[in-house]
Amino acid sequence: MSVATEAAQIRDLFDTIEEIEAVASSLSEDDERRRRLDGVVAKTLRQAPPVRPVVAGELLDLTEKTVKAWAREGVLAIHSREPRMLLDTVRLHEVLHLVSDLRRAGKTRGLIDEVHRRLSDRSLLDRSDLATSLDEMRNGKGRVVRTA
Repeated sequence: MSVATEAAQIRDLFDTIEEIEAVASSLSEDDERRRRLDGVVAKTLRQAPPVRPVVAGELLDLTEKTVKAWAREGVLAIHSREPRMLLDTVRLHEVLHLVSDLRRAGKTRGLIDEVHRRLSDRSLLDRSDLATSLDEMRNGKGRVVRTA
């Protein structure tokens, strides 16, 4: 399959995912329908085939060399290395969101560092213990700890 054809297929998949995400985000966070739509998005992305770096480059508007460097740095997740490198579609979708947001904000240089920071921040915010601590702090239930 040609790079253009494969990129078009993945782009169509991501466009469909974006539509579902837009509908889901229009619902309140405690709405069961939103959770179901989020589940459909997650399942669809998990079932999508892994992506070649050259195709990811087309989608991200980066060179294949840059995409491979991002994969080696852990920004893009490697699905498999043999017989050729293939990238995880779930992480590619997440990174595509971040890169698009950064470019809309006028950021064009140092993207890898900024994407890596945002992924790190997101992984921290996904931790249940941190979420619990933040809720306690917002509700005034925490305690102040000061070092001497």
